[in-house]
Amino acid sequence: MTYRSEGGALEDEILAVIERWHHHGETLDDATFGDLALRLFEYQLRYNAPYARYCARLGATPESLPDSWEAIPGVPAPAFKEAALTTFEPGSAALVFETSGTTGPSSGHHYMETRELYDAALLATFDRLVLPGGARLRYLNLVPNPQERPTSSLGYMMQRVAEQRGDGQTGWYLRGDRLILDAFARDVQVAIREGRAVFVAATAFALVHTLDEMNRANARFELPPGSRILETGGFKGRSRVVDRAELYRRACAGFGVEPSAIVAEYGMTELTSQYYDDPATRLKVGPPWLRARIVGPDRCTVAVGEIGALLHVDLANRSSCIAVQTEDLGIRRDGGFVLLGRERDAAPRGCSLDAEELQSSFIS
Repeated sequence: MTYRSEGGALEDEILAVIERWHHHGETLDDATFGDLALRLFEYQLRYNAPYARYCARLGATPESLPDSWEAIPGVPAPAFKEAALTTFEPGSAALVFETSGTTGPSSGHHYMETRELYDAALLATFDRLVLPGGARLRYLNLVPNPQERPTSSLGYMMQRVAEQRGDGQTGWYLRGDRLILDAFARDVQVAIREGRAVFVAATAFALVHTLDEMNRANARFELPPGSRILETGGFKGRSRVVDRAELYRRACAGFGVEPSAIVAEYGMTELTSQYYDDPATRLKVGPPWLRARIVGPDRCTVAVGEIGALLHVDLANRSSCIAVQTEDLGIRRDGGFVLLGRERDAAPRGCSLDAEELQSSFIS
């Protein structure tokens, strides 16, 4: 098979998995997930040279594949700053997303060969985990505007959701690093007068700043029934950190919603898919093609209830790296995991490499 036909066949198989879950709720058992993951990993070892060099240092080659998907090496997320981690020529990418660069002077890039997998994974997960029932809301976004920042994965995500699931009126209230809160307040008031349920998407930091300004102005809204608030991202690189429980309490009071109307998203530029809160347990859950391992410094999965670093295996990362090791900490619970964030000033954990290893593994 040629690269194009082989990649196309894998993409079609992954799209079929997404489609079956999206419309029929069909999940993946461990054997099926593992088979597809190992075949995708072997494909990436043959076509993604930087990833293959890194995996070879850990003993994983096309001739010596792991026995289980849980043994697939996760490339450290900072490596996306060091090389173009793709199975194809990055200049032909259909989508390019840029990392925030908060942990260093440079940004990384996630190149995607097609749009289809990203869009399919996004909408399927959003429909089933965020807005089941197909509600058409008005999207008011306190996140980067893709017209201004086309390489923001969060901006692209909310643009596609608003286009495909919105009521036809979408607002963007972030210009550079400045929130346009007077326009946001005006559009919220319009929606309230019209009785139109809204979907407020905001980074945690933007949500805190918005609530601060509302408090200073002694402003409070009563969002129409069915409204939702999506909180995404943490406080990376920010001097002010607010406890999530306190943030949600303030959001409920400021917008007149119940706690169940607030959902947290956990994603990263280096992944194609996202996790969301289970509203009943507040555990992070993902779609069937995305799985998280909690690992220790030896790259082995830790016991349930122990703290470790998050390693994500995302089948939708077809044209980049199937497994991504993060510096985020988490705890596995029945039904999902608890995201603990990253210890401030902590050294890289788990599979993260030191600078010398990164340079030797990823720079040709």
